[in-house]
Amino acid sequence: MSKKTALIIVDMLFDFADPAGRVYYPQTGAILPRIASVKDELRASGALIVFIQHRHRKAKPDKMLAKVRPNCIEGSGGEEICGVLAPDPAGDYIVQKRRYSAFFGTDLDLILRENGIENAVIVGAKTNCCIRATVNDAFNYGYNVYVVRECVATNDETVNNVYLNDIAKYYGRVISGGELSELIRSGEL
Repeated sequence: MSKKTALIIVDMLFDFADPAGRVYYPQTGAILPRIASVKDELRASGALIVFIQHRHRKAKPDKMLAKVRPNCIEGSGGEEICGVLAPDPAGDYIVQKRRYSAFFGTDLDLILRENGIENAVIVGAKTNCCIRATVNDAFNYGYNVYVVRECVATNDETVNNVYLNDIAKYYGRVISGGELSELIRSGEL
């Protein structure tokens, strides 16, 4: 059944998840090993793995970049996927984005549909921006949305919980890593 499931890893990039990154939060660094574990578990079950890579064009106009601290500038190294996650170039997809949602202005929906995906397991940074926007669009495109509680973060735990509660109420299921494992074993994912 996992062939109908994709793991979407949102913005686990150097600038966000490494202490030397431009917009690092310890909470984002803390979820990195848990995401690596979930990725390995889902990959072993046959799920599609999709990495979302936020990046801004160097020295080009970007309305979003004007609103935030500079980060993930192409060629800076800050836009690189964290090494511990090690994308498999033969089977994984890497989708570049310039806005909060991994769907906006990208071919993510087309990739998922071409691979027969029905279930989107979403993990990464930041719960109140990129995770929330991606979840919203995944729901609107008709995917069954799952967010792994221990695998998303933002810089404020109260804000993190408010957005997780909102996701659970309106857009999909917020599950634990243990629940994810059970869903994989049962064949639901």
